[in-house]
Amino acid sequence: MRCFYLVILIVFGGLFIQTSAYASMNIFACEPEWGALAREVGGNRARVFVAISARQDPHNFRVTPDLVTAMRRADLVICSGASLEIGWLPTLLEKAGNPKIQPGNIGSIMAAELVHDLGKPISVNRSQGDMYPEGNPQIHLNPHNIEVVASQLVDRMEDIDTADAEYFQARYGMFARKWQMATTDWQQQALALKGMRVVVDHASFTYLIDWLGLVQVGTLEPQPGIPPTSSHLENLVQALKKNPADAILRTPYDPVDASTWLSEKTGIPAVMLPFTVGGDKETTNLFMLFTRTIQLLKQARHAWQ
Repeated sequence: MRCFYLVILIVFGGLFIQTSAYASMNIFACEPEWGALAREVGGNRARVFVAISARQDPHNFRVTPDLVTAMRRADLVICSGASLEIGWLPTLLEKAGNPKIQPGNIGSIMAAELVHDLGKPISVNRSQGDMYPEGNPQIHLNPHNIEVVASQLVDRMEDIDTADAEYFQARYGMFARKWQMATTDWQQQALALKGMRVVVDHASFTYLIDWLGLVQVGTLEPQPGIPPTSSHLENLVQALKKNPADAILRTPYDPVDASTWLSEKTGIPAVMLPFTVGGDKETTNLFMLFTRTIQLLKQARHAWQ
C-alpha cells in the first residue's frame, strides 16, 4: 500500500511540476489588444495580465494595488506608448519597482515606437487640446501594425525565456501565417468601404481610417480631449447638411450622448465599433476585431445608402 501511494505522489507530483512549468513568463499588457496578441504568441507558456478593459478609457486610468502586484511580477510589459498611458503608467512603473520592465530594458515594449506614426503635430500647445506629441498611439487598428508588433514581441519573449524559445517561435509562425491570410481577406472585403465618409468622437480611429481609405469629415470634439459643446455640435449639423457622412463612429468607452444626438439631427447612423478585443460580445480575439469592424462599417454604409 505504501508503494501504491508513493507511485500516486510521484505521478501527480510530476503532473503538477509540468503544469506549473507551462506558465513560464508573466506578461503585463496595458490594453486588451496587446493582451490578446501576447496570448496568441505565448500560448500556455505565458500568464497574461491585462490592465484595462475594452470599456475603459486608456487615457484616464487609476493605479490600483492589483496592477502594482501584476507589474512587480512581470517579465515583460507591452503597452501602446507614445503618451497614451502617460497619466498612469509612469506612476505604476515607479510603484512596482521592477527593473526588468523599465523603459529601454528588454522587458519593455512600447508598440507605437515600432511603426510609422500618424498624426504627429508640427507643434504642440495648450490651445490645441490634448495632442499626442509623438503621434497617434492607437496603432492597433491597422493589421499590418499588429504584424510588426508581433514580430518584436516574439523576439523579446525568446530572449527573456530561452528555454521556451522554440515554442514561442512556433506559436508566432502559426499566428503570422493565419494573420497574413486574414489581412488579405479583410482588405478584399473592405474594398467597398473606400471613400466612406465618417465623423469620429475622438482621434481613436486614425489608423483604421488610413488603412481602409475612409474619409474623416468631422469630429465630435472641438479640440482633442475637449468634450463636445452645443455650439460645436450645431455647427457640425450644418456642415453635414452640405457635406454628409455615412456614419458617426465611437468606441465602447466614448460617451454616447453626442453621437446619438447628432444621429437624430442628421439621420446618419451612429455606430459603436468594438475598437479593441472585448469591445462587444462578438469580438473575442484579434481576428474578430477586424472582421467585426469591417462588418459594422459595411452595415452602416448600406443603411445610409
